[in-house]
Amino acid sequence: MTSIAIVYFSGYGHTVKQAEAVQAGAASVAGAQVHLYRIDQNGDLPEEALAVIGKADAVIYGSPTYMGGPAWQFKKFADKSSSAWFGQDWKNKLAAGFTNSASLNGDKFSTIQYFWTLAMQHSQIWVGTGILPSNKKEHGPADVNWSAGFGGALAISPSDASPDEAPRSGDLETARLLGKRVAELAAKLK
Repeated sequence: MTSIAIVYFSGYGHTVKQAEAVQAGAASVAGAQVHLYRIDQNGDLPEEALAVIGKADAVIYGSPTYMGGPAWQFKKFADKSSSAWFGQDWKNKLAAGFTNSASLNGDKFSTIQYFWTLAMQHSQIWVGTGILPSNKKEHGPADVNWSAGFGGALAISPSDASPDEAPRSGDLETARLLGKRVAELAAKLK
C-alpha cells in the first residue's frame, strides 16, 4: 500500500473541490490509500492527522492564495509541523502542492513557493505537475493546465463564483493529474 496524505485549508469551498480532485487522482492509482485532511477555520487538524502524515509516503499541501501567500490557517499547520522537522520525520517523503485565487495570476506562485520551502525544510522531494501548459489561442479555462503551473496545480475561482461554478473543469483535471502523478511516483519509490 502507498499512503498519500493531503492537508489543506479552504476558506469558501473552492479549495475543497480542488483537494477532492487531487484525492480522486491519487486514489485512481492501484494500491494507493489516500487520507484527506481539511484544516479548520481555527487552523487545526484532527488529532490523528500529524501521526498519519508522519507515516505517509507523500504529502500534498493545499491552500487558497490570500494576499500573496497561503491562508494563516495553513501557516498554523506548517508551524505545528516543526516537531516533525526537529526529528526530520518527513525526510524523503514526496511533496506537492495546489492553490487557487480569484485572479488569473493572483500571485499563486508565492503560495507554491511557500509549500516548496516547507517541503525542503522537511527534507522532502518535490513533485511538480509534469504537465505542459495549454497556451494556444484556442485554449481556455476548460483545458488542462491553462494557468501554466509547473511547480504545482493552480486554479482560478473568480470572486463572484460559487464553489459549484469554480474551479473550472480544466483546473480540476489538472489537480486530479497532480494527485495521480504523486501516487504513481510514490508507488515506484516504495
